[in-house]
Amino acid sequence: MFTDIKWCKSCVSMNTRPRITFDERGFCNACVWAEEKKTLDWKSREDELLGLLDSHRDSRNGGFDCIVPVSGGKDGSYVAYNLKHKYGMNPLTVTVTPPLELELGKQNLSAFIESGYDHISINPNPVAMQALNKHGFVEMGFPYYGWLLAIQAAPVVLAHKLGINLIFYGEDGEVEYGGTGKTKSNPFYDVNYMKEVYLEGGVQKVLDRADVDRRHLNWFSFPTDVAMPSLKICHWSYFENWDPYRNYLVAKKYCGLMESQTSNAGTFTNFAQNDQALYSLHAHLMFLKFGFGRANQDACIEIRRGAMSRNQACHLVKLYDGNFPSEFLDLYLEYYGMHEAEFFDVLKRWTNEELFRVEGRVWKPLFEIK
Repeated sequence: MFTDIKWCKSCVSMNTRPRITFDERGFCNACVWAEEKKTLDWKSREDELLGLLDSHRDSRNGGFDCIVPVSGGKDGSYVAYNLKHKYGMNPLTVTVTPPLELELGKQNLSAFIESGYDHISINPNPVAMQALNKHGFVEMGFPYYGWLLAIQAAPVVLAHKLGINLIFYGEDGEVEYGGTGKTKSNPFYDVNYMKEVYLEGGVQKVLDRADVDRRHLNWFSFPTDVAMPSLKICHWSYFENWDPYRNYLVAKKYCGLMESQTSNAGTFTNFAQNDQALYSLHAHLMFLKFGFGRANQDACIEIRRGAMSRNQACHLVKLYDGNFPSEFLDLYLEYYGMHEAEFFDVLKRWTNEELFRVEGRVWKPLFEIK
């Protein structure tokens, strides 16, 4: 049994989560932040937002005021909706088409666009995308590394080309879910933060191993800070109390969002991350590396917003976490060009042996949530 593992006393976050911290009560920093948000002066943060928006209103001259990366899911749709309808901005919404795109994701993106948004769909070279994703999977345990790199880099590239100096992403996952607090009191972050935190410092490693023709890397390559000295990149969650379930309800009502007819692989929810099949593999690898998966993350969110007890969360995590998305296995093998044995060898390579015992293709946890 792994004896050093700890769970948050408030939610079910684990101390295996990268960059997480705990206070003297045993509460993780995400739960501490959830408490702080209840008394935070959100009015002053909205005033900051209003000042930022007013300084970037280019639509008066016929242009776009800002860029919002979207997938057709709840969070990007919510941000775009508020910018357009609450604050009178003219956002340009942008999607980097994911690999192994799901039909529901296509429908949701189409519905979002049809609800009244200017939109650009970026489709990076699929051979380059596949190579980067495969090497991200093998070298980083990150099955859609190329796509993640593109959804960080491509909006910056587009902003540079179009002269737009403001980009809004959704939530700051490091602050909301437990991680570094560097951006807790600062709405802005830069390309270096993207590379080190979201891309785990592995950009150059994956680019070198994939050996992709440089002509096909335009959407995977960041402009330098020198090239874009005025660019502001920020998370919407800095300016407003972030609530994923509220976002879902708004996106469903105003942007045509549809949920899955069944719960998603590895969790009990059905209204998030429905755009691509590789997310389920990403969540499963997260479970193998750190001991928590998609159900754990969803349960923590529900606890923090007061919709679930910790006992209920423990039950759901035991029931759902770590379930392999077998319905997509053939898709994964075809996409990566792998045999089953090679594929499962990669999973085994990234399995934390302090947390799991591997018996053939069965992963047995050496811990039990409590």
